[in-house]
Amino acid sequence: MEEIYAKFVSQKISKTRWRPLSSGSLQTAETFATGSWDNEENYVSLWSIGDLGNVDSDGGFEGDHQLLCDIRHHGDVMDLQTLSVSQQWTTAHYHAGPGSPSCSSAPCTGVVCNSPEIVTVGEDGRINLFRADYKEAIKTIDNADSSTLHAVTFLRTPEILTVNSIGQLKIWDFRQQGNEPSQILSLTGDRAPLHCVDRHPNQQHVVATGGQDGMLSIWDVRQGTMPVSLLKAHEAEMWEVHFHPSNPDHLFTCSEDGSLWHWDASTDVPEKSSLFHQGGRSSTFLSHSISNQTNVHQSLISSWLSTDPARDRIEITSLLPSRTLSVNSLDVLGPCLVCGTDAEAIYVTRQLFS
Repeated sequence: MEEIYAKFVSQKISKTRWRPLSSGSLQTAETFATGSWDNEENYVSLWSIGDLGNVDSDGGFEGDHQLLCDIRHHGDVMDLQTLSVSQQWTTAHYHAGPGSPSCSSAPCTGVVCNSPEIVTVGEDGRINLFRADYKEAIKTIDNADSSTLHAVTFLRTPEILTVNSIGQLKIWDFRQQGNEPSQILSLTGDRAPLHCVDRHPNQQHVVATGGQDGMLSIWDVRQGTMPVSLLKAHEAEMWEVHFHPSNPDHLFTCSEDGSLWHWDASTDVPEKSSLFHQGGRSSTFLSHSISNQTNVHQSLISSWLSTDPARDRIEITSLLPSRTLSVNSLDVLGPCLVCGTDAEAIYVTRQLFS
C-alpha cells in the first residue's frame, strides 16, 4: 500500500496543479503549484517533491516537499493554469453598476488553458477567451449566464463546457455569433449548483460533474439533456472531479466533507490492489450502501456509460488516512497525485497504481 506524504504549510490551500510533462516523457511528475485562500496574505507557490519515500543516510524518510519559489497574490486563488505571470487581464470579470458605467470587480471562478488560448468564467456570468500573447480579449460573452459560472473546461477546440449555480451544463462554440450556448443539459429536481466539470480525455462526449449535494454526475453530451448516471457520493460539496489523463477508467473527487476518493470503473477491478491508506469513511453509490474497496454492479459505457453487465462494476477507495477539513483541490498526472486542504496541508503520492 503506497504511502501518502503530508506537509503542513500554514496556509489554506485552494488549488493544486502538477507542472505538465512533455508528450512521451518517461519522467514522473516532480513539480507542482499551489494557491492559497482565506489568509491575510495569499500566495501562488511552486514546489518540488524530490525523493519522496527514499531512505536517507540516517534511516529516515526523505519526504518533505521543497518550496522552490512563491509570489504574493491579491485575493484568494480561485484556479491555476500557469506557473509564472506572463500576462494580466485585471478587468476580466466585473459587476456593472445599474444604469451607469461604474463597475466593481467580480471573482473569476474558473480558468482553462489550451495553449495559447485561455478561457475564464466568473461570478458575473461572463465568459472570456484570451490568448497568452494578446493584451485584449479575443472574444467576450458578456451575458453568457444569469447565474454564477463555477467551472469551465474545453470539450474540443473551439468548444467549451461550463457549469453554473442552477445545475446546468452548457456547451459553447466560439465559432458561433451571439451569446447563446449551442446546447444546454440540466439536472432535474432540485437542480443543485454544479461546482466542477471534467471531460473524458479520450471520449470527448463523456463528461463528469460534481455539485453542492456531493453527487457525481456522468453525462453523454451526444444525447439527451440529463445525466446518464447519478452517483451518490460525498456528504457535502464536491469541489473537484478529474479523470486520470492517461488512464480514464480512474476518476478522482474531493469534497468539503474532508474526503478524497478514487473511483475505479476498469474491467479488471477484482484483480487490482487498492491505493493509499484506507480511511474509515463509507460511501453510497446510488441506492446501494458500500464501504471502501467494495465492488458494486450498476449501469455505468466508456466504462462510465457501459450497460454490459460484465463491466458494470466500480470500486471506490478513500485515499486519505483520516477525516480532515475540506479537501479543496486535487490533480493527477501519471502515477502522481497531489491535493490541498483547509487543514493547511498538502498531500502527495508518487505511485497511484500498484
